[in-house]
Parts: sequence; structure tokens; C-alpha cells
Amino acid sequence: GMRGILITCNMNERKCVGEAYSLLGEYGDLLYGPEQFSDHEERLSGSDREEDEDDVEAALKKEVGQIRASTEQKLRRFQSVESGANNVVFIRTQGIEPENLVHHILKDMHTTKKKKTRVILRMLPISGTCKAFMEDMKKYTETFFEPWFKAPNKGTFQIVYKARNNSHMSREEVIKELAGIVGSLNPENKVDLNNPQYTVVVEIIKTVCCLSVVRDYVLFRKYNLQEVVKSNKEDAQQKSSVTEEQNSEVVKAETEKEEKSSTEVKEENE
Repeated sequence: GMRGILITCNMNERKCVGEAYSLLGEYGDLLYGPEQFSDHEERLSGSDREEDEDDVEAALKKEVGQIRASTEQKLRRFQSVESGANNVVFIRTQGIEPENLVHHILKDMHTTKKKKTRVILRMLPISGTCKAFMEDMKKYTETFFEPWFKAPNKGTFQIVYKARNNSHMSREEVIKELAGIVGSLNPENKVDLNNPQYTVVVEIIKTVCCLSVVRDYVLFRKYNLQEVVKSNKEDAQQKSSVTEEQNSEVVKAETEKEEKSSTEVKEENE
């Protein structure tokens, strides 16, 4: 049931967390106003406060609560938690919509082309989590997908799947089952792998399945913060460079094949 933002980085996780706090804090304040803190002490239950002072156990419990209230970190809008995978950071969110916040960040960076991070690669909102077992996922997504795909709502969609530290799930099975659930919510929902209205993001880490449904996945370069700030010219040059490299490999392979064929013919003649 945890909500948050899954962030991938290039080796330096510590710096990634710092960049994430800075970026999310900037846009979080912009969209939701300055962060309001709540104290642990305010959340102590009334029964704890009303217990008999003569009860040693109750008195000890109260003292521990007071120590925690003064020393523990206050609840934050963004809080880094252990992800369970290398080069992956998970930022738990409180009181915000991860999809809206991340979409706003990418939209702004796509428009301004202003690079704001060095080590963060992709930033994916996670609006739902469940156990990474097929039956659990099917049961959970039947309700989870409703806001986007249940009639009268409809849209074109694709499903992107990534698993880390997990070997018991089948990519093909997951995509097939989830696509079937989307179709059952409204037969007018259609698969579009080129430019879908919605992209269903499935990120599995160990035994946890993280889910979200995002917009503009293709436009925002698969939610990659490094790619989204590139100009169309830079993007075209990069694609051209990749194409030239691929063509060079093809030509090289064909040349080697011709040379091998020529050698074989020569050997036969001899």
C-alpha cells in the first residue's frame, strides 16, 4: 500500500537521494505549498496518556514515547526508504499524488530543457504496491486500474515491465494477465505500443510489485530526466549516430562474410 517515487541512478545512490530531496522539495513546495511537519508526540494515543501513573509498564511506555517524540525524525513529505535493489532509490511520499508531481517535473524540464540532476536517470511515480505473486497482482489491479480504464473511462495503453532480484515472475505472463484485466474493464481499451495515452508501469523488486499508470511516457523519454532535457537537434544527432554505428556494424559483418566466402572459394580451387 506504500506510495512514492522509484528512482534509478548511475552507481551513486547517496548523491541520488540528495538530488531527489532537492528536486522533489522544489516542485513539492511549488505545487502543494511549504511542508507542514507533524510531531510524534501529537500521535500518541489517548489511552497511553491516560494510563495509571502507578503502573510501572505504563510509565515506562510513556517515557519511551517521550524520548521518541524528541529524537525521532518527524514525518516528512518525502522520505527515503530501503529499495531492495542496487542503483534504485525509493522515496516514500506523504499527502501528495506521485503521478501528478513527477509529470509536472518532467513537463517543466521537457519545456525548459534545463538539466537539474547529474546522477538521477529515471523517476517513476508509484501509486500502488502489492505482493509480487500473480494472484495478488490480479486481485489488486482489478480495482487499481479502474480510475483510468473502467467504463466509461477508456484509453490506449501499453505495459512496461521490469523485475529486479526476482526470478519467479514471468514477464510475458504478467503483461498478458494485466492487459486482459484492462480489456475486461472496458473492451474499448486498446493496446498501442507506439504512442499510448497511458503506460502501465510494473516494477518488481524482490517480492514487491510497484505499480503506476502514467501519461506522456513516450514524449518524456520513458521518464528519463537525462534524456528529456535534450533538444530535438541533440536527440536527432544521437539517433543518427546510433544508426550510423549500427550500419557500420552491418557493413563490417557483411565484409567479413564476403572475405570468409572468398577464402573458402580460394581453398576449394587450390
